[in-house]
Amino acid sequence: MIRGLDHVVHVVRDLEAAGELYDLLGFTVGSRNRHPWGTDNRIVQMPGFFIELLEIAQPEAIVPHGETSFSFGAFNRDFLAEVGQGLSMLVLEGHDPAADKLEFDTAGYGGLDLFDFSRKGKRPDGSDVEVAFSLAFAREAASPQAGFFTCLQRRPENFWAPDLQRHMNGTTGVAGVVLTAQDPAAHTDFLSVFVGTDLRRAVDGWHIAHTPRGDVDLMSPALFSQRFGVAAPEGPGLRLAALRFAVEDIAKLRRRVSSSRMGAEEIEGLVVVSPKAALGATLAFEPAA
Repeated sequence: MIRGLDHVVHVVRDLEAAGELYDLLGFTVGSRNRHPWGTDNRIVQMPGFFIELLEIAQPEAIVPHGETSFSFGAFNRDFLAEVGQGLSMLVLEGHDPAADKLEFDTAGYGGLDLFDFSRKGKRPDGSDVEVAFSLAFAREAASPQAGFFTCLQRRPENFWAPDLQRHMNGTTGVAGVVLTAQDPAAHTDFLSVFVGTDLRRAVDGWHIAHTPRGDVDLMSPALFSQRFGVAAPEGPGLRLAALRFAVEDIAKLRRRVSSSRMGAEEIEGLVVVSPKAALGATLAFEPAA
């Protein structure tokens, strides 16, 4: 089964500053939430997809990785220390965590325990609710600076909020994510297993998978720079480099970004906010199809 995009993790040093950044860009940003393993987050929702702005809030509460257990807190703490702020993890929708784990294990990209957890959340009206998730992790040894897992919402009615999905910049949803690698073809097998469908070769150095919610693009650093006008992130293996947003009115979006005094470029119909301006992430806006 093809897995649609569920969310990405954007790890930052200052969660409030990150919230202000996304607010300046015209996004509606949720309130602060706390995980029991030392991280806090704020959520930017779109229909069926969200950005998880993440801060290492209590480093003393972070548990280490185990032989078969993956520590979300430790991964993002180490990413922030070794790489800096940016897009650290790609998450796809889960339908059956046990089946996802079996698929990843069988293909040689798993070996990690399932993880179930819940936390308190807040509705837009300020009332408290409980949200719960089940995660199945995948890993590629050649890509230590990118995290991958599927996420099944156990209480989706408590998580998704239409009021949080209305954005002043006109964003209507996620258009896709972009990963980069020095040798993209070396990673198509892993991503095909993770996404649940083969990646199609567009041109040399560029492979694409279409999902029920957004595309997964895999590009060489040279093609990424040519398309988005910024340098690709450095590092071994796969790196999560950019988020693509669909907007209903690109002129309105352009005015919003311009009023924020944030560095942005317009390239072949895209409005691109650079990693320097967006805390290590490349944010690209394009007209909704």
